[in-house]
Amino acid sequence: MDKEKSSTPYHDIMNLPHHVSSIRPHMAVADRAAQFAPFAALTGHDAAIKETARLTDEKLQLDENTKAAIDEKLRYLLEQDESEAIFTYFVPDKNKSGGAYVSHAGVVKRVDTIEQIITLTDGISFHIDDLYRIDGDMFDAEQWL
Repeated sequence: MDKEKSSTPYHDIMNLPHHVSSIRPHMAVADRAAQFAPFAALTGHDAAIKETARLTDEKLQLDENTKAAIDEKLRYLLEQDESEAIFTYFVPDKNKSGGAYVSHAGVVKRVDTIEQIITLTDGISFHIDDLYRIDGDMFDAEQWL
């Protein structure tokens, strides 16, 4: 026997044909690789990390002058018929502290003074205390600044 061949630990099986089972079907390469995939012991961990990393805004506190200007604009819109404005209001986050400011164009349908809820004609409603600003073409004049 050749000295080089006898020194390798697998020299006796190196030239044998590859075994093919007669009872089990051939496994696809993708399925074979899947059996070595990492075990997901921490199910939901990735989602928790993404949720923690998601940023929220803090609700801003308005001064009295800004609150008075918003109140005046809201009264003006209630007196007008079908005047559309852009409302920017705070929406609290359901999962963590803070939230986001959302702008929505619409027409005021109703202001519930008891519940302090503004309802627009398209069904959107929000709390008066969450209202940050009201914009629109009719508010571009100097009297609204």
